[in-house]
Order: sequence, then structure tokens, then C-alpha cells
Amino acid sequence: MTTENPFVFGKAAEGNYFTDRIEDSKRLKANLTHGINTILISPRRWGKTSLVKRVIGDIDREVAIPVFLDVFQCKSDYDFYQSFANAVIRQTSNRFDEWIEIAKTFLSNITPKFSFGSDPMNDFSLSFEWNPDNNSETDILQLPEKIAQKKNVRIIVCLDEFQQIADFNDSLTFQKKLRTIWQHQQNVTYCLFGSKKHLMENIFNDKGMPFYKFGDMMFLKKIPTEEWTRFICDKFRETGKTITPAQASKICEATENLSSYVQHLSWVVWYKSAKVVTDKDINSAINDILEQNTIFFQREVEQLTEHQFNFLKAVANGVSSGFSSKDVIRKYRLESSANIQAVKKALIKKDIIDTDGTSVSLNDSLFKLWLRRDRNQ
Repeated sequence: MTTENPFVFGKAAEGNYFTDRIEDSKRLKANLTHGINTILISPRRWGKTSLVKRVIGDIDREVAIPVFLDVFQCKSDYDFYQSFANAVIRQTSNRFDEWIEIAKTFLSNITPKFSFGSDPMNDFSLSFEWNPDNNSETDILQLPEKIAQKKNVRIIVCLDEFQQIADFNDSLTFQKKLRTIWQHQQNVTYCLFGSKKHLMENIFNDKGMPFYKFGDMMFLKKIPTEEWTRFICDKFRETGKTITPAQASKICEATENLSSYVQHLSWVVWYKSAKVVTDKDINSAINDILEQNTIFFQREVEQLTEHQFNFLKAVANGVSSGFSSKDVIRKYRLESSANIQAVKKALIKKDIIDTDGTSVSLNDSLFKLWLRRDRNQ
């Protein structure tokens, strides 16, 4: 029996912290090991990164070598090329001499420069300058295919926060270049995913975009309450504590089953509780998390117009459709049905709400709870 907190938040849930996603894991693993490019789409905090890391961690490196890159910090195509080359070289080999050999052999037009830290075997960065006229960009994008051919193995390239490329200057031209090169690679599989659902859908689900029909589209669903309840109760029991299924379900209800928030709230409840969890522990944990996030939620509200904020109050209070009705417009001071469409479009772009047909929902369950408790007027 361990006395360490059995939950995790603020990073990907790996190993024993991971739960459920059995069918999703099977499908994703089958795709990636059989050369099927895959696009994962869902709102934030649903566990995409955890799922991908779990799957690639279970793949035998003799079958395929995974490369993982978070694109979030890339603000331009130059940043992307540099980060992409670094990730591919670093993660496809663990030998210092091979890193240099790969860079010199396959990036010969670029003259790469290595910078080393205190531990040269693990701490290095690759920088380079290139002339777009000498095909250097193509060399970088072809790097995983060339390494896969050299090693006679499949390489799986996983790009998190892929929607970030939509913000690059001349993004459409950049996307066309990626698609043109990647679609012809025979030994590389791509897993592309991100946390801004509307941008990901624009990139991959629009017939006019370069990445349309690039691979299998997986739309993740929330982990069901019964699975979370079983997981939470098991983790408490394994660490010598007791929580009832009803109490575990209350954690799910407060967080609306968003994976990172379920883990976070469970972590705080475990920390606060003695041997037996009380309802008071759960209420106190919820209040603590809301208080911790208040400054972030306040900043979110400060960036909204009055009508945008009023619209969110309506959604937080359970209104999911029928916003154009006279009663809703009057109660929440939404001005007019024409104005509602503009408000909705702006909030989708800000990634605050999501739509499913005619139904509207808030992407952040704690923000919703905070609006209901502290901002509802």
C-alpha cells in the first residue's frame, strides 16, 4: 500500500494514473502501427495527450519508433522546422554520434549547428539557417522518412497542439507543403491532435483545406461516470482510504467528467481527507479549486463584452438552445437574435463554448461552476 497521492494533474496521465479509453487505445494503436494517419479531435482537458502517450508507450520500438512534439511554442514555420528536426533526431536515436551523422547526412543543405548543455548525451539543441530556394524545408519534412528507411523501421510522429499552425503567416501555403510531402511517405505515420476543437475541424474537416481526408478522424468522448467512479474508488482503496461510489460520482458531476479536472479534484479530496472521505471534504476541495482558478476566470471575463458575458451566464444556468426566444433575450439582456449569432461565433473562436447541432455548452466545467456560484446575477 502506498501513501503517495494516487492522482495526477497538470501533466499527461501516464502509467497507473491512466484509466479507461480501452477501445480508443486499441483503435489508435492499430492505426499507428499499420500506417494509418490519425487525427484526434475533442475539446480541452479530455485526455488526448494522455491517450497518445499511453499508446505510443506500449508500442515495441522494434515495431515503430515514436516521435512526440508539442507545437504550442512554435510561432512560425521556422520555429516548426527547427523543433521538428530537433525532435526527430533526438527521439529516433540515443547515440550522440548518430545524431550528428543523421544531421550531416540528411540535412546537408542546411549546415546544422549543435549546442550542448552539461550533459551532451541528452542535453542538446539544433539550430540552422537555410535558403528556401535550395529545398531545405523539404529535407526537414522528409527527415523521418529517410531515418525510417535507414533503420528499416516505422516512425510514428505525434504532433500535439497541431492547430497552432493555423496562426502562422501564410498558413495555407505551409499546410500545403506539409500535406504534399507527408502524404507520399511510406514508412511514417502521423498522429495530429490539438485542444482547440473548432480550429482542428477547420483544418481537417473542410473540403477546401490541404489536410482534408488526411487520415482517420477520431472524435474522443468523455470517459463515462461509471468508469471514473470505479477508478477513483480503487485508487482511494489502494492507498488505505475509503470513498463511496456516490461521493466519487459527485466529483464527476462537479467536473462534468473532464479528465484533467476529475484527476485534479480527486487529488485535492485525497489530500484533504482522513481515512474516510466526507461530503465536507469534497465541498471544501471544490471551493479550493474554484478559488485557485478565480484569477484566471476573472481575466477571462474581463476580455468579454457585456453580451458575451450575459450569454455565458445563460449557458452556465442551463440554457443550451433557444437563445433567440424573447424570454431568454429579456432575462439575460442579449439584445437581439441577430446579435446572439455574432456573440456565439466570437465565443467559439475564443474556444470558450462548443456547439453540437443546435446545443451550446461551456468547454470548461469549472468555469461554468464558477459562473453559477460567484457571477450569476
